[in-house]
Amino acid sequence: MLLANGAGAADVTATMSSIAHHLGLRQALIDVTFTTVHMSYQSSPDEPAIAATRHVNQRETDFDDLTRADHLVSALLSDEIDLDEARIRLAQISSTGHNTPRWAVTLSWGAIGAGIAMLIGGDWVVTLIAATAAIGIEILQRFLSRLRLPFFYAQVAGGLFASLLAVGTSAVEISADPSLVITASIVMLLAGLGFIGAIQDALTGFYITANARVLEVIISTAGIIAGVGGGLTVGRLLGVNIDLDPGVSGLSQLPLVVTGAALSAAAFAFSAYAPRRVLLPIAAIAGAAAGINLLLAENELGRAWPAAIAAIFIGFVSYTVAGRAQVPPLVIVVSGIVPLLPGLSIYRGLSLLGADDYTGILQMITAAAIAISLAAGVILGEYVAQPLRREARRLEQRLAGPRLVGPLRARAVRKAGKKGNMHSM
Repeated sequence: MLLANGAGAADVTATMSSIAHHLGLRQALIDVTFTTVHMSYQSSPDEPAIAATRHVNQRETDFDDLTRADHLVSALLSDEIDLDEARIRLAQISSTGHNTPRWAVTLSWGAIGAGIAMLIGGDWVVTLIAATAAIGIEILQRFLSRLRLPFFYAQVAGGLFASLLAVGTSAVEISADPSLVITASIVMLLAGLGFIGAIQDALTGFYITANARVLEVIISTAGIIAGVGGGLTVGRLLGVNIDLDPGVSGLSQLPLVVTGAALSAAAFAFSAYAPRRVLLPIAAIAGAAAGINLLLAENELGRAWPAAIAAIFIGFVSYTVAGRAQVPPLVIVVSGIVPLLPGLSIYRGLSLLGADDYTGILQMITAAAIAISLAAGVILGEYVAQPLRREARRLEQRLAGPRLVGPLRARAVRKAGKKGNMHSM
């Protein structure tokens, strides 16, 4: 369940090692790859090894299941429940739906699009169109997922829908910048969770899994590029050319940037079924990170370094906030970097390449640099914020590293809960 919801291979391995050790299995062999979890144990040299393998059939972003599974691990390791009770609770988590209605999730996608449009300097018309585009993309992708089509085609369809909507907006001469509509929609489709997981796996030594995650991200982004490129081509064939817009610039836009980032991050967390108690902290962290990014970018530090510093801030703060809100830091981290994803750079690159201007390749490289800076910055922030305990070093041996979800958080979560209970008394 952790692996299916975006947890890194190091987190999953540490969780399995801690549970096996706690329940009496010493020196169990654990192997986690991109879609497979394998565990074997040999009680003595004369006995055959017992092995079990599980596969991840479908990946999704479900912060509610992730949080409940994390709490289950903490309860088991603290002896609040036994193995039988843990199995029952895990079955309940995997089989129980959500209280949030589907229409609310769809509307939250509209809020994400509106927030991103505000973030990149769109007026109220652009914001409204971007919200409509985001809702349409969510409905379209949900329909395609029911048809069991590979995710690549859903990304192509999303990019094509956004670009065709922008072309239609430009054709009917609505007073809105269509490039901002496309940019806001592209951010909706970018794989922020995949980037974070890939970089975390690479930094913690799981290179095969990291390569698989990177390939998944590349294919996902290629689908966006293909869809947007196709829509822009259709527009040119129809005589509708969309001019490139540089987006937000200047500190005068700071309040709008902060507000848009806060709205889009909180709406993303809501759409991923994050606990309600963490939505306001996510909005505050994302708004502050976007403000830091803009302030540093105005001082001519380029694009990658401001993004990296803002991501370090997110990673550093999310560890403390996650302990108080009793959620995995992954919930806050992924939601917080959504407003910083390089949708504008990708759109610039696409537009330039579509006009046979090969400087668009440099824009695509810039987008990749920003994405890597975001992922690496978040992990570095977690490295700085998260203390590694001596017991964890002995238990995990070479697996010591940043933990965005899993057993190394158990004590912190329990301490936060005890402090809350003492204050309430």
